Amino acid sequence: MQEWYRSRALYEAVLKLVNSGKTEEALQMADGIPDRVIRSKAFSHIAIEVARKGRDYGEALERAVKAALDIENHEESTKALMSLAFEFLNLGKPDEAMRISRYITDLSNRSKVEAEVALTLAKAGKISEAMEIINGIMDDDVKTWAMSRLASQL
Repeated sequence: MQEWYRSRALYEAVLKLVNSGKTEEALQMADGIPDRVIRSKAFSHIAIEVARKGRDYGEALERAVKAALDIENHEESTKALMSLAFEFLNLGKPDEAMRISRYITDLSNRSKVEAEVALTLAKAGKISEAMEIINGIMDDDVKTWAMSRLASQL
């Protein structure tokens, strides 16, 4: 229980550092968070905030992905990666969302991220890119859903 409280306190400190623009200090502090799930959330938050501010987020994103993969519980790891991918998709960075999705080993969940990326690209008028992604989706149910959503958007 002590580990969780310490992790939460460090997480709150990371948020404050990021919000005040102290990214390097936030990254260092996040490294010291003992709880792997909370550490993953901290690194994800850093990557998202740095990207939102239009700064170079490469290192922060790499560390966020690594932290998510370090989570021992497979479901929690998948949730962390999906959340990160959707955050980058919402920031208008579909290429990053696709890159993150490649780390998701659960076929259905990876397919869900890919489908959302494809639909976002279609809304932006990039129909051929969207179709290419949809055609590559391995989960047939998700592929069918994405195709029908794409057709209704046209």
